[in-house]
Amino acid sequence: MFGCQGYKLSRRQMMAGSAAGATLLGMPIPQLLAASGRDHAATCENVILFWNGGGMSHIDTWDPKPGRPTQGEFAAIRTSVADIQISEIFPTVAKQMHHAALIRSIAGTQGAHERAAYHLQTSFLPGPVQHPGIGSVIAHEKTKRGDLPSFISISGQARTASYLGQRCEAYFIANPGDPDPYLKFPAGVTQQRGSKRLETLERFNGRFNRGTSDSRLTSTSTSIDEAVRLMQSPALTAFELDKVPQRDRERYGDTPFGRGALLAKRLVEQGVRFVQINRGGFDTHGDNFFKMREHGEVMDPALGSLIEDLADSGMIDKTMIIMLSEFGRTPRINEDAGRDHWPKCFSAFLAGGGIHGGTVIGSSDEDGGTPKDNPVQVSDIHASICYALGIDPDKEVITPQGRPMMLVDKGTVIKNLFA
Repeated sequence: MFGCQGYKLSRRQMMAGSAAGATLLGMPIPQLLAASGRDHAATCENVILFWNGGGMSHIDTWDPKPGRPTQGEFAAIRTSVADIQISEIFPTVAKQMHHAALIRSIAGTQGAHERAAYHLQTSFLPGPVQHPGIGSVIAHEKTKRGDLPSFISISGQARTASYLGQRCEAYFIANPGDPDPYLKFPAGVTQQRGSKRLETLERFNGRFNRGTSDSRLTSTSTSIDEAVRLMQSPALTAFELDKVPQRDRERYGDTPFGRGALLAKRLVEQGVRFVQINRGGFDTHGDNFFKMREHGEVMDPALGSLIEDLADSGMIDKTMIIMLSEFGRTPRINEDAGRDHWPKCFSAFLAGGGIHGGTVIGSSDEDGGTPKDNPVQVSDIHASICYALGIDPDKEVITPQGRPMMLVDKGTVIKNLFA
């Protein structure tokens, strides 16, 4: 059930091709040929997602428009790739652009925060079914490695795993660097006494759960088992940022975002499949440039140092870094020196994990208002993440209610992203 499933054809694909004429072993030949193109080796093993809630301005970050009325207060600066410029608020990241790619032509459709956040994090539009976030999809499809959870969310809650189940939910870290009170016994309870309590709980739950198939009981047992295993694991040292040399902590920045990026690096080194770092404050209807400069001062050293360190260690080859937000901001600067919601065209930043460094996918028009060429759909980004991990984005999973659901909502892999 894990790994690349590209050689398998879903029920929906079989139905679509049932009248396609020539077959091989009962399967339409055109369909077999198409499916074979999805069977490939993974280009990465882990993903770090920076989720910037509120709608980050694309023009003031990854898609500057120097000389245009929409430019605003920030200059475009050169990067380590001769023909790529980004905003001046990212001088450290600019030095790592040869490891990174930009998508400048995301054609979004949702201008409300919650709907757009749902779309960007699941690839689906909101509806009666609650879809899992991309982190839960990866936790479901990729084999767990080590004792740490496959999916960890830092400084904010991630999208629910929904029908993928408790095993695919994110483990939540509120404040990176602080000890987790839930990973040790309460004050006054010794290790021996706590272990006996856990043994008693296991026996009690075993008797209570016997003879029932209630999924809620199974989820509870899964949570307890995972927590106990984690409490006893030497891998917990990954969370102890105070053991990192001070000069390295200073490079990332002594902020929740900087510590989150540093923790993410240590977690993927321990085999965690998906780490999500959450940061809000990008709903800049007023004072956009003051606020974005402050954001840059926090994000730039952390993101740039993360890429540099992963490159130095060789981990960049198997770790994909992504920075996303629910939409962009208006090219027009409003009367409050702000920018408003703008889903029609915005950008994403990606690096590592098989990404072709120094690449720009698509472009916006001269003012950053609409895609000029190669428009990218939200689901295309999800399909590309799955592709990098060796997951078939066209795969179906069956919900506990017996309903077939696609992993990704009809996305197309952006092949030009990959080396």
